[in-house]
Amino acid sequence: MLHFMRLFFGYILVFSIAYAAESSTTKPLLQSNNPRPKEAFLAYNGTTYIARSNETSPTPLQLANKKIPWIPHPEDSSQKIALVPISYHTKPGTLSLSPALTITIKPGNYKKEQITLLDSSKLKPDTKNTKRIAKERDEAVAIYATFNKKRYWNGSFAYPVGDIVTSPFGTARVFNNEVKSFHSGTDFRAPTGTPIYATNHGVVVLAKERFLAGNSVIIDHGEGIYSTYFHCSKILVQVGQVVQKGEKIALSGATGRVSGAHLHFGIVVYGTLVDPLDFITAVNDLLLNDASSTRF
Repeated sequence: MLHFMRLFFGYILVFSIAYAAESSTTKPLLQSNNPRPKEAFLAYNGTTYIARSNETSPTPLQLANKKIPWIPHPEDSSQKIALVPISYHTKPGTLSLSPALTITIKPGNYKKEQITLLDSSKLKPDTKNTKRIAKERDEAVAIYATFNKKRYWNGSFAYPVGDIVTSPFGTARVFNNEVKSFHSGTDFRAPTGTPIYATNHGVVVLAKERFLAGNSVIIDHGEGIYSTYFHCSKILVQVGQVVQKGEKIALSGATGRVSGAHLHFGIVVYGTLVDPLDFITAVNDLLLNDASSTRF
């Protein structure tokens, strides 16, 4: 009888572990404020529109003063894709990308949130820090403007930490009752010291402390795609380092302009900040086999 009970409870334990493992990999994708539209030629401001072509050498798309290149489909060799970043500031209406392609832009579902800062110097920095902020902004803009033709990313993109979003992309940030900006990324709940993982393969192009973003890491995934990780307590990588998807790159914290510990995660496409959750959903949907391990 004792032997039977050991076998029974052993089976239950193995089954429970297996079920938990399966459940962790089959959780649905996190949803952005704006679900991916079913219409073929529709996009919301702040999201990524993906155009497709079966042509061998399609004409590059034009977005304002930017040319959007066609890149190989991640799995279908008969197709090319173009990742079109729709700026948060894009007004509703029609947007012509080429003589043959016009899309409709609708306003995204974005809200306001109140944030109370304990460190007032982060809200109204002095002249010295204002110059520092401008210098760090220009440095980031120069990084994002660099187009690396090489593709580092491979397969699905994953969330860098946990699955609890505390502040979505696009929210108007009201710091101490003053509207200062819109939220250019997605905040994840992450108590200080929580491991942060690279969303996909890439090369570290920035790893330093900054005034507003705190300890920051930026990864170049190639083909104009960058991911950002801000407010870390500790940086575990250095500039020039090649990282793999799921590699630990930092620990979460509360550095920079924050109201508490968390991870600010961002995606930049051709120099434009886009909704990270929407981007992950859009790109992962391209995978024919959908091997989308979105969580580590």
